[in-house]
Amino acid sequence: MTEEKRTEDGQVEKVQKKSLEKSPAREEEKTKIVYEGGGSLDARPGQADDVVIDDGRIEAMKEYLSPEELYQDLIARVRRYHPSDDISMIEKAYQVAAKAHEGQVRKSGEPYIIHPLCVAIILADLELDKETIEAGLLHDVVEDTIMTVDEISEEFGPDVALLVDGVTKLQQINFRSVKENGEVRTPDQQEMQAENLRKMFLAMAKDIRVIMIKLADRLHNMRTLKYQPPEKQQRIARETMEIYAPIAQRLGISKIKVELDDLSLKYLEPEVYYDLVDKIAIRRSEREAYIRQIVEEVGEHMKNAGIKARLDGRVKHFFSIYKKMKNQHKTLDQIYDLFAVRIIVDTVKDCYAALGVIHEMYKPIPGRFKDYIAMPKANMYQSLHTTVIGSSGQPFEIQIRTVEMHKAAEYGIAAHWKYKEASDGKKVEAQEEEKLAWLRQILEWQRDMSDNKEFMNLLKSDLDLFSDTVYCFTPTGDVKTLPAGSTPIDFAYSVHTAVGNRMIGARVNDKLVNIDYEIQNGDRVEILTSQNSKGPSRDWLNLVKSTQAKSKINQWFRNEFKEENIVKGKEMLLAYCKAKGLSANDLLKPPYMEAQMKKYGFKDWDSLLAAVGHGGLKEGQILNRMQELYDRDHPKVLSNEEVLANVAENAQARQMLPRAKSKNGIVVKGIHDVAVRFSKCCSPVPGDEIIGFVTRGRGISIHRTDCVNILNLPEPERARLIDAEWEASQEETDGEKYVAEIVIYANNRSGLLADISRALTEKNIDILSMNTRTSKQGLATLAASFEVGSRDELNRVIDKIRTIESVIDIERS
Repeated sequence: MTEEKRTEDGQVEKVQKKSLEKSPAREEEKTKIVYEGGGSLDARPGQADDVVIDDGRIEAMKEYLSPEELYQDLIARVRRYHPSDDISMIEKAYQVAAKAHEGQVRKSGEPYIIHPLCVAIILADLELDKETIEAGLLHDVVEDTIMTVDEISEEFGPDVALLVDGVTKLQQINFRSVKENGEVRTPDQQEMQAENLRKMFLAMAKDIRVIMIKLADRLHNMRTLKYQPPEKQQRIARETMEIYAPIAQRLGISKIKVELDDLSLKYLEPEVYYDLVDKIAIRRSEREAYIRQIVEEVGEHMKNAGIKARLDGRVKHFFSIYKKMKNQHKTLDQIYDLFAVRIIVDTVKDCYAALGVIHEMYKPIPGRFKDYIAMPKANMYQSLHTTVIGSSGQPFEIQIRTVEMHKAAEYGIAAHWKYKEASDGKKVEAQEEEKLAWLRQILEWQRDMSDNKEFMNLLKSDLDLFSDTVYCFTPTGDVKTLPAGSTPIDFAYSVHTAVGNRMIGARVNDKLVNIDYEIQNGDRVEILTSQNSKGPSRDWLNLVKSTQAKSKINQWFRNEFKEENIVKGKEMLLAYCKAKGLSANDLLKPPYMEAQMKKYGFKDWDSLLAAVGHGGLKEGQILNRMQELYDRDHPKVLSNEEVLANVAENAQARQMLPRAKSKNGIVVKGIHDVAVRFSKCCSPVPGDEIIGFVTRGRGISIHRTDCVNILNLPEPERARLIDAEWEASQEETDGEKYVAEIVIYANNRSGLLADISRALTEKNIDILSMNTRTSKQGLATLAASFEVGSRDELNRVIDKIRTIESVIDIERS
């Protein structure tokens, strides 16, 4: 049976009517153990359902429920947490939305009203106020129907209208991984746009609830992404991972962040995702039994200690496991803390008491304790984290927090900021509301600014949020970030130098404005240009606010002498080649010239020469890069013997050079002026979690906490372990170098060793030694020792080597 339906695009199509009755599976109630972020697994018959509990993940609604069933479910959820029984405005919002979307269908063939209902249900799971629920039901009516914001304001009040209008504006923001002409954006451009969009969310959303509605909207769209074509699945999933999941994380809403991450991984890396699902499921029963055993053991000890506690155990969500595997360059079998146990107690005092019980029960792994209660994370997360070794020898993580901390961890800002209402539906007093508004602004700014000094300056200026920056749109929906007080001239030069130089006027929000107009947050700016423009005026220098615009205006006046600068630039390049022994004939060829023109944004070679001539570019900048490109295209192929000989020669030469004495950069808890050395068994580098071992007569040996020798240390020897940490972060090592050792497994081939050596050289890595052996089956095992400044640098080196042909795997020794 078919009927005509109007699609989201307004087209009429014939669709097969689906039964919206409950599926048979829904009638059967099952006991479930929920694996965080990874869906749910049926428990075996007869298992107790009060030992391992739900991790609080926002429930995804099953398909094929009718709108009326979903609406009744929504009302039931609201009534579970809301003190008022008056749901008349929610009922009205549902009826208005249903009428506005009547005849529209989604890609799944379901009535469109299903989507806003599911969005409202997600918001109800976050226990948000009724206005937010109403706005969730109405969030698409302005964009997809003929209803206006003014009509919503008349029917539901200015608050709901503001929320709907805010969500509508957010939906106008475009994030494109590919430009409209098909040219792929550079990674820097993508990262810049992603960060700008995250800022745009916070700057435009005058009410934090706008962002919450948008996150709920994106979560439901991700849950139904399978109905979209593959190309759109990829685009939406990447946008979700790069924009929406980070926003949820910044706001501390882990319930949404976790699911967005996992769903993004499912569509961006389906093979990785389903491989994780399969491998984790293989030992499911064994893992469930172990988790239940731990929960029961801990529960019994808490009871004996007089601590009232609620416990749950769960496997960490798939994206978290994937990220750990990728960052640590490990396989799933090498990740030892796949699951965690949560202990939820009543008071902070109970948290520390429970920690004492845990450390009495199990041996803690040194260096793995984190006190986020005393030192909360920036997004208000509080908890005690410790990693211990269970009775079977398997490590696992324990998290201890209060009920309030657990709500904050799950709901983030939604738990700390809600429109509290009395049972009669009246809002709290204005004074309390002001406190909540103050907290909201602080949280928004705190999550957006990493610089503590800027954050404090903001507090001192009476919380004038985003006073030093404005965010505006191009006509195509891209976001531009400009200094406060910027004019259309600043905007024009932020788009392109040529746009600024040819500017003759501007429209803001489709209205002509003067060139000294001050751009406001959310303005849509269009620059008017003319080929007949005589260029910028020197008066513009008194109007612009951005350094970029001032620099480009000054540059235009320098280019008035372009012909002279072209000749001078050409002479400077040739002179540099002669002085450095470079071949101008080899380097000054079209492919290398075009690469430099593209890199520095010049349309022709003469413009680049002029820049060199007037001092805007150094001749060495240009020619050294061209030499690198030439060497890349004309590589010198070395034999394995030559590579090893060069490594040995370079290592010997380095030994002849004076080296500054290293203080190791290690702080050992409670001990000063003691000899400290790095163990050769695991070669720790800054960024690794470390632990000290008190040797007999040779000071303290520093190991990675995941070092095999530390994990397998006999019980009597564990008393000699001592806490240690890096004195500085891995970004602040002052150029100090540390020895790292890796083992590379690859299918042997001619030139393999040369390729690996070249990869290290390209990363400016000093190779200390390289040894290789090959099995009869042709498997090459290469042990390489080299110097790095941090774990981040080491990971970049490993990632580079992984791209080499025939490399199978890499592991740290």
